[in-house]
Amino acid sequence: MSQFKHFTFLKNTIQARLEIELRGMDTKFPEYENEANDHSELSGFIRRNKLTLPETITLLLALAPHFSPEFYNSIIAAFLPNGGDFPEFGGVKGKNHRGILPTGETVLFVLAGSDIEQRTTLTNLFSEDHFFARNGVLYLEDVPQGEPHMSGRLILEQEYIELFTSGKVSKPRLSSNFPAQIIETALEWDDLVLNDKTSDQISEIKTWLKHNETLLDQWGMRSRIKPGFRALFSGPSGTGKTLTASLLGKYTNRDVFRIDLSLVVSKYIGETEKNLSHLFDRARNKNWILFFDEADALFGKRTGVRDAHDKYANQEVAYLLQRIESHAGLVILASNLKNNIDPAFTRRFNTIIEFEVPSFRERLALWNKNLPAQVKPEKQIDLEEIARKYEINGANIVNIIHYACLKTIEKKRDTISNSDLLDGIQKEYIKEGKMVNLTR
Repeated sequence: MSQFKHFTFLKNTIQARLEIELRGMDTKFPEYENEANDHSELSGFIRRNKLTLPETITLLLALAPHFSPEFYNSIIAAFLPNGGDFPEFGGVKGKNHRGILPTGETVLFVLAGSDIEQRTTLTNLFSEDHFFARNGVLYLEDVPQGEPHMSGRLILEQEYIELFTSGKVSKPRLSSNFPAQIIETALEWDDLVLNDKTSDQISEIKTWLKHNETLLDQWGMRSRIKPGFRALFSGPSGTGKTLTASLLGKYTNRDVFRIDLSLVVSKYIGETEKNLSHLFDRARNKNWILFFDEADALFGKRTGVRDAHDKYANQEVAYLLQRIESHAGLVILASNLKNNIDPAFTRRFNTIIEFEVPSFRERLALWNKNLPAQVKPEKQIDLEEIARKYEINGANIVNIIHYACLKTIEKKRDTISNSDLLDGIQKEYIKEGKMVNLTR
């Protein structure tokens, strides 16, 4: 069934319901056929997930305005030639969209008309344990307090709108509505230099990513353990925390999103929770890895309540705790100092991994791995001596090599000079406010 046939079926279904309810006609509903030779994303999705007829119609109702702005208006107008409202049909107006946007009431009317018993049963389409909610397909928008829940707008998630309309899904982009940015790396696990203890702890996360579904479903542990996995990466900047998160995503085919805390934290009461709620809602059932860098700003220790500001700051931490515990995916918090994180969070981490300043052997490995194969250091450069003498981290070493290589290209040399390498080391020490005694 092509897109055109899908919406012809939906139009005929709505018209049949209106003829029954408004004109008292004994109209038969059209039969739905999903043709096996139709390879559209919409048809494939309906077939793969074995959607029932009510589920299929609900999906089409949510999708229709994205194909035709006047879809519902044109149908209703034929039954109300003199204009006027038809509350039973539901629907609301948008801020920019001029046509009718369907609500839960629209779904109940099209599927059940005025049959109260059937309408009550169909509200299960929007329950938390339904396929639509569990897989983040569609939901009802929240309504003002006191208004019927089913009057909420029927929202189809953006990725499904893109999938069904264009055949592909783009990655969410950093914006005020989505305070996170995807991070990727061209490096491999062999490029990450860590001590054995840290590497073993990271293997625990790899094991969870690989076998969690087996544990929950085949071993029947879903009702016994909390969903998701929570990890704290603690250690100085430049020791591999971000690279580790990126590699975990790369080797498990998961998108890694680094949360931009400047777009999350708000001075206005309730806005921080609202921003995070939207983020976690978007991440639900997506197999994303959420990476909160410099997490102290958001997950810091709660304070004694001295004023209203302290009270609401503590409420933010409590809200974050609840959302992280209920999130079914991998959440990584990175902090330069573990002790800055609220103890309520640390107690609930599945693992706390220390990223230490690299030892001499690790520094030597970092120097050797990051120097480009196309150019060699001068003979007088002793990398073992440099690695032993200068206690710097991996990010510092990459910056130094970057600086020295650019200088080498600029001078049209075929070897990296000792002076350029030492200048690079000095620059890194100055940046961090440290003193260094260079031997040239």
